[in-house]
Amino acid sequence: MRYLISGGGTGGHIFPAVSIANALKELDPEAEILFVGALGRMEMERVPQAGYKIIGLPVRGFNRSQPWKNVSVLMDLFKSLRQVKKIIRDFRPDVGVGVGGYASGAAMWQAAKMGIPILLQEQNGFAGVTNKILKNKASKICVAYEGMERFFPADKIILTGNPVRQNLLTAKRSNSPKDGLTGEAGLTAKRSLLIIGGSLGARTINEAVKAALPLLAKSDIHLVWQTGKVYFEKCKEAWTAAGSPSNIECLDFLSDMPDRYANADLVISRAGASSISELCLLGKPAILVPSPNVAEDHQTHNAMALVNKDAAVLVKDVEAAERLIPTALELIKDEKRLQTLHENILQLAQKDSAKRIAEEVMKLAKRQKE
Repeated sequence: MRYLISGGGTGGHIFPAVSIANALKELDPEAEILFVGALGRMEMERVPQAGYKIIGLPVRGFNRSQPWKNVSVLMDLFKSLRQVKKIIRDFRPDVGVGVGGYASGAAMWQAAKMGIPILLQEQNGFAGVTNKILKNKASKICVAYEGMERFFPADKIILTGNPVRQNLLTAKRSNSPKDGLTGEAGLTAKRSLLIIGGSLGARTINEAVKAALPLLAKSDIHLVWQTGKVYFEKCKEAWTAAGSPSNIECLDFLSDMPDRYANADLVISRAGASSISELCLLGKPAILVPSPNVAEDHQTHNAMALVNKDAAVLVKDVEAAERLIPTALELIKDEKRLQTLHENILQLAQKDSAKRIAEEVMKLAKRQKE
């Protein structure tokens, strides 16, 4: 079987794409897989690192603020469509898999036009533009949230969840909050708060922590503060100025993420699709601060899917400076509330997502061969 997988632009698109490819290889070791991405985007580096071949297209997003610049964008789109046509003729895929992003739009559109069944994977609670455009051409659409009938034909939808890093599920808690928490540096505290802002970091969350450092330093919690590379130096300076409090770890990146998750009593995070899927699967009580800098405010939609089921707490980005840390310090001491959030978020978990998506892809491939 031959599978064409396309999408990217962000880690939120690339990780599910690679996970689906890995699951296909596990179920069918003889499978041939080719990725199609956008030149200059993250997937052109990450996909080969994962061991797969990728071909880049010159496709780009439309410039909404300066529409007159879209003439060259349209030219690149037509070039990309011609290039994809040749790729499909040469590779002869049985199924196309689109996970969102510019390249996915061009590749899946052309694949469907050439009679190849396509499966879409939508990570967010608010469907992306590319997948909405392709919805009528898709044979199946795998989603992570309930209620996606408002975006896609109901008979095509399969609730599979988003693939997550499998090593997250194997880590065990290395301490007990009742006995006192011991971190990597021999730190002790009663409760552990994990703040994650992604690989680049989240400015608003970091600013809220910096402003509250004196308060956090006096608290009896162990804080793991992942600042992201962009903000690390400024955050480290603020931590040092606050007296280098021993109950606060200030780190740019967490190489031991499974262990950090396992030991956390409460997590503060953005509301990206991958992060939410991980929190659900691990049953972690969370305060979500949706990023305002994403298309169609989809992180707020992701967060509200949990908040509406009393499975997470929402703090708006504009309110984070004032409310985030006080909310966290109050919540982390409320055993009953933490337990409720834990139980409710766990019920929203979708297990073995990559494998379930891969099985749907393979069903389409077999039907195509018949």
